[in-house]
Formats: sequence, C-alpha cells, structure tokens
Amino acid sequence: MAQIYELIGKAMADVGAIGKDSTNKQQGFKYRGIDAVMNALNPVMQKYGLFVTPEVINQTREERQTSNGGRLLYSILTMKYTMYAPDGSSVSSVVIGEGMDSGDKASNKAMSVAFKYAMFQLFCIPTEDFTDPDAETPPPSKPQQPKQPTPPPTVTATSAEDTAKAAKEKCIKTLHQNAVFAYGQEAAEAKLTELLGKFGMTLDTMTGPIFKQVNALIMQDVAKKGAA
Repeated sequence: MAQIYELIGKAMADVGAIGKDSTNKQQGFKYRGIDAVMNALNPVMQKYGLFVTPEVINQTREERQTSNGGRLLYSILTMKYTMYAPDGSSVSSVVIGEGMDSGDKASNKAMSVAFKYAMFQLFCIPTEDFTDPDAETPPPSKPQQPKQPTPPPTVTATSAEDTAKAAKEKCIKTLHQNAVFAYGQEAAEAKLTELLGKFGMTLDTMTGPIFKQVNALIMQDVAKKGAA
C-alpha cells in the first residue's frame, strides 16, 4: 500500500482538535486562523515526512466599491493541494478560496483560506466546540411570493346609473331653488317649463349642457332683480 494513505491516518491521530482562538474584529465571530493550522500541522508533517505543494488552477479578480466609497479587490482562487509521502505517493485536494483586500493581499488571503480548509478536510480536523450541522434544524420556510397588484374597483352598470340619477336630481333641485329666488314660489314651475321648452327639453329629458344654459338665464334674472 502507498505510504501516503497510512501516514495521513497516523497524522490525523496526532493533530487533534484546533480551537477557534482568533476573532474577526469587524464582525466579532471566532475562527481558526492559518497560523494555528500550520502550527498544529508542521510538527506532525515533519514527523512523518509529509509535505504539500500548491497549484493555482483558476483565478478570478474584480474590483468592488465599499460603502465608504473606497476601493476593494476581490479574488477567488481554485487551488489544488497535493500531499506527498516519502515514497512519492500522493493525494490531491481541490478547494475554493476567497479573499478581499484594499491593497495587494487579496490573492494571499484567498490562498490562506483555501489551504486552511483543504487541511481541515484532508485531516478531518475538528474544533474544540464542533457542532454538527444535523444538530440544528431551522424552522420551515418557503419562498416569498411577490405581492399581487390590487385590482381596481369594478364599476357596475347599476352604480353608474345611480350616480347619474343622483347628479340629475341635484341639478333639478338647484334649478328649482334658483327659480323660486328669481320668480317667486308660484311662478317658478311655469318659468322653468318655459325656459326648458326653448331648448326642446323638460326636467326629465334635460342634459348637463342644457342645465348650465337654463341656470345661467335664471341667474341673469336674479341679477336683474337684485339691481332693481
């Protein structure tokens, strides 16, 4: 059997857990830093004659703007790490690393992250406070449905007729009130009939434009009455 498989198993037994002793100052979470990983692995790899070589398979870089208007470089690397044993046998791991920096360290950070997680998974390195993903179950959820637009109110034929009827009743009432003021209670009805007759209309057949013209004539008589 190739040495690499036997020696990785022995190295796993020697490495043990690596605690989350570093703290992200901006977001406040705990993490296992690259230095902690290398300090734990270096003596074990020396003991068994193991070494690892990195290879950048793919790189993506883009420039982003921060909330303060600053410049931030974002680097995504696809890395291949190959672990070798003294007999030349090897195993390879391909991982993704992401890093951001305002200077020239974005790719360096991406490589550090990629190496760290490659070693975590190759040697199955646990944390001291490891929590299995199956230990927590998020509440059930479903995709949020887009809000449907509220349809406009439906105007029925009945409501339109009622509105027209109410408007006409208001016009007739206005004509009666103005006619009584202009001609007196007894003569008002006859004078209204006379004025509407000039346009070939009655109170029942009167249209909006005719109402305006008849009302204008009545108001002229009101003005004459006031002047007298």
